[in-house]
Amino acid sequence: MQREHWGSRIGFILAAAGSAVGLGNIWKFPYLVGAEGGGAFLVVYIAFLIAIGLCVMIAEIALGRQAQANPFSAFKRVGGAGWSIFGLMAVLTAFLILSFYSVVGGWTIAYVVKTLTGGFAGYSGAEFEGHFGALVTDAVEPIIYHGAFMAIGVLIVINGISGGIEKASKIMMPLLFILLALLVVRSLTLEGAWAGVEYFLVPDWSHLNPDMVAAALGQAFFTLSLGMGALITYGSYLGNKESIPNAAVWVVGLDLLVAILAGFLILPAVFAFNMDPAAGPGLTFITLPAIFAELPFGTFIQLCFFLLLFVAAITSAISLLQVVVAFICEEFNVGRKAATIWVGIVIFLFGVPSSLALGVWGDVTFFELNFFDFLGYLTDNYFLPLGAIATCLVAGWVSYDKFAAEVTNEGERPFAYLIAWKWMCRVFAPIAIIYVMAHSIFGV
Repeated sequence: MQREHWGSRIGFILAAAGSAVGLGNIWKFPYLVGAEGGGAFLVVYIAFLIAIGLCVMIAEIALGRQAQANPFSAFKRVGGAGWSIFGLMAVLTAFLILSFYSVVGGWTIAYVVKTLTGGFAGYSGAEFEGHFGALVTDAVEPIIYHGAFMAIGVLIVINGISGGIEKASKIMMPLLFILLALLVVRSLTLEGAWAGVEYFLVPDWSHLNPDMVAAALGQAFFTLSLGMGALITYGSYLGNKESIPNAAVWVVGLDLLVAILAGFLILPAVFAFNMDPAAGPGLTFITLPAIFAELPFGTFIQLCFFLLLFVAAITSAISLLQVVVAFICEEFNVGRKAATIWVGIVIFLFGVPSSLALGVWGDVTFFELNFFDFLGYLTDNYFLPLGAIATCLVAGWVSYDKFAAEVTNEGERPFAYLIAWKWMCRVFAPIAIIYVMAHSIFGV
């Protein structure tokens, strides 16, 4: 069977950027900026994004294109049989993350529906807080929206790489930037918004400390969808004539652009209304909707914001779904249609306990965490960093010559930073990722 390929270079870049751009860019990045010192965090974050994130991204894309396979076979073919366990872990990671990520994606659909039907008309901040709490703890409604979100992902992935994922990305990524631009313009024109801009852009180095550095490094690493097999899988469909470093720079650049635009959207609005910029998830589903409700054309602004959240969520979700689908299709010789449908159903069912864990199953705990939080802790702190470290070691030590040939297109496209990239993969990136792991798990 002939392997699918992206129809165009821009198609790959938009799809890979869509994988990287998720809810973490829209709410987590501005929240971290708010909690960790504003401009100082931004500078450190950008430095790590370029030094560590770009390095690992190049390695993952190169691994996929070199192997022309899903993560399991990619590690096996390029690194050797012993490394295939990390490919299997990447597939499992994508499965687990999508199971609870889809639950959150379902919330975005719920808010779009509620906004379109006028359900938020006249809501106060307290009422938004009450609605959010009622939604996530309900035993039925969020599962219905979780199923709708998964169904949309299945409908996109079932149509293949160029006909499904690429086509959808070419529509949704421009839509994401249009929605972001509209919201940023409105936010920046609020009275008192400039205080948020200054906080975002002007570094206050008194905030520089180990916790802030670890948070910036962790966000730079996790925002790019590294360690979960998505870029290995997407890279396996990339044509041999394309420059991997060039494509990776574009993806990282677009991801950074979305994060910065999200900062310009959220922080000026929060400062204009004297809200807490470190409000976490509540910033997205409680604080900002309450702010938008007080503005002229508030319902339209709310709708744009929740559509933005949905687009960011679904572009990441389809990359995770494709990881598992590619594994099933290639390792078990199953057709794409059947694999996508069955994988979608199984992931949906596995996501149900995550939804119920926020409500009726909240007392069921794993290591003192509910099921939803446990899956997030397990994947964020163990699976993702271990997968990225394995990719770096295979690229830098085990099969460096193969990776060097892939990154330079067999010498036809020289990579000026090849030696620096090699040592980043060999030493610096693994050490940095281990530091994030140690800080997250042990607090060191």
